[in-house]
Amino acid sequence: MTKRIIFLLAFCLISNISTQAQDLPLGQGKKYTIGSITVTGAESYNEQTIIAYSGLSKGEEIFIPGDRLSKVLKKLWDSNLFSDINFYITNVEGDVAHLELEITEVPELAEVRIQGISKKRQTEELIKENNLTPGVKVTENLTTTTKNYIENKYKKDGYLNAKVVVSTSPAVDTTGANKVNMVVNVDRGDKVKISNIEFNGNEQLSNARLRRALKNTKQKNFFRFWKRSKFIASDYEEDKTNLINKYKEKGFRDARILSDTLIRKDNDNIAIRINLEEGNRYYIGDIEFIGNTVYTDEQLGRALGISKGDIYNGVLLKERIADPSDPDAADLANLYKNNGYLFSQINPVETRVYNDTIDFEIRIMEGKEAYFNNISVVGNDKTKDHVIYRELRTKPGQKYSQQNVIRTLREVGQLGFFDAEQISPDFQNVDPNSGTLDMQYSVVEAGASQIELQGGYGGGGFIGTLGLSFNNFSLSGIFDKEAYKPLPMGDGQTLSLRAQASIFYQTYSLNFVEPWFGGQRPVSLSTSFSYTRQFFFDQRRRRADKSRSFDILGVNVGLAKRLRWPDDYFTLSQAVGFQRYDLNNYNTGLFTFGDGFSNNLTYTLGITRNSEGINPIFPTTGSNFSLTAKFTPPYSLWNGVDYANLDQQREFQLEDADGNLLNADGLRLRPGDEPVGDRGKIDQEKFKWLEFYKIKFKGSWFNTLYNFGGNSNLVLRTHAEFGFLGAYNNDRGIPPFERFFLGGDGLGAFSLDGREVIALRGYPNQQVVPMDRSTISQASNNDGATLYNKYSLELRFPITLKPMASIYALTFLEAGATYDNFRDYNPFLLNRSAGAGIRIFMPQFGLLGIDFGYGFDPIPGSNAGPNGWETHFIIGQQF
Repeated sequence: MTKRIIFLLAFCLISNISTQAQDLPLGQGKKYTIGSITVTGAESYNEQTIIAYSGLSKGEEIFIPGDRLSKVLKKLWDSNLFSDINFYITNVEGDVAHLELEITEVPELAEVRIQGISKKRQTEELIKENNLTPGVKVTENLTTTTKNYIENKYKKDGYLNAKVVVSTSPAVDTTGANKVNMVVNVDRGDKVKISNIEFNGNEQLSNARLRRALKNTKQKNFFRFWKRSKFIASDYEEDKTNLINKYKEKGFRDARILSDTLIRKDNDNIAIRINLEEGNRYYIGDIEFIGNTVYTDEQLGRALGISKGDIYNGVLLKERIADPSDPDAADLANLYKNNGYLFSQINPVETRVYNDTIDFEIRIMEGKEAYFNNISVVGNDKTKDHVIYRELRTKPGQKYSQQNVIRTLREVGQLGFFDAEQISPDFQNVDPNSGTLDMQYSVVEAGASQIELQGGYGGGGFIGTLGLSFNNFSLSGIFDKEAYKPLPMGDGQTLSLRAQASIFYQTYSLNFVEPWFGGQRPVSLSTSFSYTRQFFFDQRRRRADKSRSFDILGVNVGLAKRLRWPDDYFTLSQAVGFQRYDLNNYNTGLFTFGDGFSNNLTYTLGITRNSEGINPIFPTTGSNFSLTAKFTPPYSLWNGVDYANLDQQREFQLEDADGNLLNADGLRLRPGDEPVGDRGKIDQEKFKWLEFYKIKFKGSWFNTLYNFGGNSNLVLRTHAEFGFLGAYNNDRGIPPFERFFLGGDGLGAFSLDGREVIALRGYPNQQVVPMDRSTISQASNNDGATLYNKYSLELRFPITLKPMASIYALTFLEAGATYDNFRDYNPFLLNRSAGAGIRIFMPQFGLLGIDFGYGFDPIPGSNAGPNGWETHFIIGQQF
């Protein structure tokens, strides 16, 4: 038969064909022997390859139409390589049929372009998520799934009107390959807002309370500008769970959502209707513990914190058994895990429900005690193993403790050598039968060295600063040439060098800290050396007079030991310091003698407790407080000087050139006149050796107010501090050194007199001076204060906590004041401020930031009204 007979086998028939071993005819199918098979339309594939893949062969007997050809056709369709497939009989000779397989290959993707999305990153994500890479086969399924995927993706984000159109066009290809270009047009539209949320069936909880339970799904409200009213599907699904949890917290165990409906108001607004069934309120009945041998019923009952007669609270009960959101929670699961029972299981079971009461059994499978087998650390490319291992609270052979694992993460994070957000414990080879496990801590190195390079104009001329801080230094490698990359690193020591200079002063400092002095105990040894020289600066001529100078030489040695009692967050520190102040033809407001010296030998005793969270840059939990006392020896007890009558002593009285004593008018003494003391000589005697004591307290508390998921924690930092500078001998008085200066960014720059500079944003640097509180108007000279207090509330939110740069935004409320004595002290009469800022921590440069603060009160001594806005640049510190 020479006439071409065409058979197009429908896909609907193929899908219903049963798979059998033999070929079966379809309809009036007749058996033929295949004479030959030819393939037309193939471009990318060899003809014999397609024939071999089909499974048909010359001489094979088949029914036409029949089950065999249907299966071949289905197999070719399922390969997703062809957009059209046809079988033809080209000739029939008796019972021999010659076949032609006509195919149209699916085109390959040459190039894809997404329109309507402005951000390159989002475009790249869509291409990756839909596998729109060059060479992929462009099937109808690919275009349909791409369209649906992108539309659904944006609808989940609140763009319910999102529309996507996918089109293709032949691509110009010199090789003649079947390729197409794809254009994906995305029209997200605007996010749909929620005009109203309606509840039906609620009698026990009001509409307002239920709306508050929907934390991320809010209806339009003119007065609520801080919370969006846009509809996000994923947030809404989470909030439906929050809604039922709110009922469970109030005892309504059987509460459920019968139905919820989204009602389209218009293209930009929808309403939500939620139908509820509240059920009855229940109370806790008998609670029985089953399977416990390690702890008694009384101990478990106290830890559970839920008693018979309490309102049933399903959310609280779940959290008291095991709180997955807080690995360090005081729940029953952690009670066992902190005592070695890693494999314990605790399940609350309702055993009886009667009237409005529910009895419970807390069923406990304690399992074997677990012990650590191998402990290892991976990822530390620079930091030496012993620096990390000495901080680990988990040891081989030690009983498992969840608390110790969490504490280890904190200690390693607090080192500051690793990305705190990527430190993780990996449980390995966990064997419940033997009760052993291996623990591997994974770390990612972060830059530990910092450079400070600044230049600016101030104080009469150009000021340049160069600072280098090597926070993971290795003193032992100083003679090892191969260790210089660029300096020996890895032993956890700190080496800091800093130099600052201008036309009228120079200051140099060197600091070294060994955190494990001796290598066996966490005893920190710190040493520092500093030298400063300042020349008298003539403001009128704008030049420095180098014949008049003021030099300061300082040395300090300290030891700090980590304590075990009351807990091992405490550290006891001690330090001995010496400063030598030399004046050469130099008069300042601090001294009345231009030539002389002053020595300052001090002993500092401090106790601190630091339980801040894992990340030292952005703590989310814990606290940090310190109490320090700084003393000088009480020289006036044994030096024999009568400071009360010092100005009456002959050697300190003012004389003329002939040695005659002078009165207050500078004239020779007459009968009845009082001699005048030489103030320069008197102050030289008073300040030859400084005598004082100083008490300071600082405390910061960190609380996570809300977790938006991942590392997005809204954190409140509460801070308070207080300081007092006193004298042993009131006749000798308080020295002009070591005083407190409040206001501004808190950067001391070159502090020649040992002053302590305390930040108070919203006011000029060091300008919040003591006041006469009886008049609240007259400020004393700005020679510092002997008493101060400061309070601060700071709300922080992270933008990114990546190792290359950690960035967080903040808002703050702050208040503080200084005083000359306790008589004027009033902790509630303060200079107040508020504002916002941002912090950026880069390992190479340390902490940088900028704050905009508004001072609500005038600068003390000024009646000019509120101080107003101040801009503060922050370098290397936190408030």
